[in-house]
Amino acid sequence: METNSYLPHSVSSKLPGLALAGLLAVLGILAAKLPWSQQFGLSALSLAIVFGILVGNSVFSRFAVSAADGVDFSKNTLLRAGIVLYGFRITFQQIAAVGWMGIVTDALIVGLTFTLAVQLGTRVFKLDRQTAMLIGAGSSICGAAAVMATEPVVRGQEHKVSVAVATVVIFGTIAMFAYPLAYPYLGLSEQAYGIFAGSTIHEVAQVVAAGNSVSSAAASTAVIEKMLRVMMLAPFLLVLSGVLKRSRHAGVAGVAAANVNTGTVKITIPWFALLFVAASAVHSSGLLSASLVDALVTLDTALLAMAMAALGLRTSVGAVRQAGVRPILLAACLFLFLTVGGYLINDGVRHLFA
Repeated sequence: METNSYLPHSVSSKLPGLALAGLLAVLGILAAKLPWSQQFGLSALSLAIVFGILVGNSVFSRFAVSAADGVDFSKNTLLRAGIVLYGFRITFQQIAAVGWMGIVTDALIVGLTFTLAVQLGTRVFKLDRQTAMLIGAGSSICGAAAVMATEPVVRGQEHKVSVAVATVVIFGTIAMFAYPLAYPYLGLSEQAYGIFAGSTIHEVAQVVAAGNSVSSAAASTAVIEKMLRVMMLAPFLLVLSGVLKRSRHAGVAGVAAANVNTGTVKITIPWFALLFVAASAVHSSGLLSASLVDALVTLDTALLAMAMAALGLRTSVGAVRQAGVRPILLAACLFLFLTVGGYLINDGVRHLFA
């Protein structure tokens, strides 16, 4: 602790959590090299989140206060840094291979999933409009980041945001493990699987893990598709804000619309997605040596494994109880739509562009 006294508090407060996430990441990376891990297709990222979940729901509470800053830094900042560095694994030729097919697929998934969330949430499960919209945003676009970005638009209270994030973690984690297991039976090429995973799994980190569990080629395509989906966040928020304003002025939404923000809303731009494209451009240019690219890829794996471990540490089994039955049922229906409906949408768009 004495050495930390020479460091700024903002740095020293992160060290315990960073050390814990780093230790779990190393365990995940080493375990992924074992024969049984390779036999079952378990990647370092998948194992890192498993170790994180195990620790998070057992001994983590004893030192959660001191580790909180570093764990949250790993889960948020290191994840985004890892996604940016992931661009050095990808070329513009691969991005072009996804092309308009990927954009159309993402647009359909985002629009249909969010619409279904609002309709089912308010009409069938009798949830308030804000909770339904927050769960819909997290399921349709990019998980917890989309929930947090949508909160100021709908002015959702903190407990509603927590519930929405909990559903994303639960069903995104299920998808992260279920997709690779289902891959041999889906009848998809690695590229088609990547587009399917990237267009339908909740969190960016979960997409990376689900892709890596199949192959590096599948992971690259999945991340590209997911980044296209993430970049739809800003236009989505602009459209949602405009629709909510018109609903209130027209008196259509009644009391529910009165609870939403009708003033100027700061729209969140997913800069890490744009930096991911910039990193891909640098990699595609051939300016970097092979040894430097290898070093960046190794660093990227470490950062993503730390982010996954941190996500596991923050995944509490108690989140299921906290979310309650109706939000979980809505999220389960959206998960079913994303997997089954998403598969059909992917198949239809693929035949359209064939």
